[in-house]
Amino acid sequence: MADISHNSGAMQVDVDLVRQLAELLDTTQLTEIEVEDGDRKIRVARKAAAVNAAPAMHYAPAPVAAAPAAAMPPQVDVAGPSAASDANAVRSPMVGTVYLAAEPGAKPFSSVGQSVAAGDTLLIVEAMKVMNPITAPSAGVVKAILVDNGQPVEFDQPLVVVE
Repeated sequence: MADISHNSGAMQVDVDLVRQLAELLDTTQLTEIEVEDGDRKIRVARKAAAVNAAPAMHYAPAPVAAAPAAAMPPQVDVAGPSAASDANAVRSPMVGTVYLAAEPGAKPFSSVGQSVAAGDTLLIVEAMKVMNPITAPSAGVVKAILVDNGQPVEFDQPLVVVE
């Protein structure tokens, strides 16, 4: 054992235990481990592994993947009755978040029953901090809005039915 001076007196450190804990970090790919035995507490951490593990931790929870799954059942319920008119649905050209108005509290771009001209903005899909207007491909009447404001959407997901 090696003596290590500490402000409150001498602390006995078991060097073999520290080595065993370091080996345990290697075999389990943990970034840190802490062992407590009475008044003695030993913490071994590896900073280089923590940097490498950080990106994996960002991808593991997959919050983006979970949100569309939660949003899918209402979409399926709403789209069910209008399945025949899905041929006339304007679909999302990208993965992103739908906004029905230019800003919170503003009047929506379109509403059910509203007549629209070709090129009129129906809603916005935000992707990678870019606001992408989704426009009516042709003149018609908005028959259904199949998404909610702030809802995540997938590529080719039906958004609005225009007939």
